[in-house]
Amino acid sequence: MNDLSLALEFSGLNKQFISGDSGQKIPVIESIDYQLKWGTFLSIIGPSGCGKTTLLRIVAGLDQATKGQILINGQKIKNCDQRVGLIFQEYALFPWRTAIKNIEFGLETQKIAGNKRKKAAMEYIHAFGLQGFEKKYPKELSGGMKQRVAIARTLITNPDIVLMDEPFASLDSQTRNSLQEFLFSIWHQRKDTIIFVTHNVDEAVFLSDQVLVLSPRPAKIMKIYEVDIPRPRDRTSPEINTIRKEILENLSKN
Repeated sequence: MNDLSLALEFSGLNKQFISGDSGQKIPVIESIDYQLKWGTFLSIIGPSGCGKTTLLRIVAGLDQATKGQILINGQKIKNCDQRVGLIFQEYALFPWRTAIKNIEFGLETQKIAGNKRKKAAMEYIHAFGLQGFEKKYPKELSGGMKQRVAIARTLITNPDIVLMDEPFASLDSQTRNSLQEFLFSIWHQRKDTIIFVTHNVDEAVFLSDQVLVLSPRPAKIMKIYEVDIPRPRDRTSPEINTIRKEILENLSKN
C-alpha cells in the first residue's frame, strides 16, 4: 500500500555516465534513498558538478537512472513526466512570445481553449505583479520579471512536483532576495511540493522546510537538515545563522 502522504520517493537511486572517449563508467549519483512529503519545500545543495541537476533531470523524466527508481505519488516516473514542472536558471522563455503568451504556453499544450487560457494567464499576471507588462516580450523585461513569468508558466499547469534549478543564480542580490520573498508567498498560498537546487546556503535555509546536503561526485546524501523555524523568517536571526553555520561546516569537510 502506498503512503498517501508521500509525494516523491527515491529508492536505491544510482546514475552512471559512459565516457565517450574511453567507455569508462563515471558514477554521478550513488545509493540515494529519500522520501518527500506533499507540500514540502526541499532545497538541495552540494559542490559544483556533484549531480544536483542530473538528479532533477531524472525526477523530470528527462534522463534515466542506471539503477533504482523514483516514484511520484506511488507511480514510476515517465519520460518527460507531465506531473513535474521544471524551472530553469536561464528562464527559457520563448523570445517571440509576449509575457502572457509565455504563461499560456503550458495550457496550450494541454489543449485548453483560448479564452480560458487567457483568463487563467491574466490571473497570474495580476498575482505575480506583472500588470502592464503582459504584452511585453522577454527582451523588454527585467531579470526578475522574466523569472516571474517563467514561474507562472510552470505553476499555471498545476504540476504535482515543482523543480527549480538555481532559478535566482543570475540575479543581483537585491532582486534575488525580493524573488525569494515572492516565491515564499506563492508557496505559502499554494503549498506546492518544491525541490529547489541552489549553491546559496542562506537561500536554502531561508526558504526551506528541509535542506538536503549532497557529497562531491558521486553524490550521496551527507545530511538532511530540518529547518523548523517559524515563518516569516528573519535572515539574520540566531536560529537561521546556527543552521547556516552547521551546513557550511559540513560542506567544508569535503
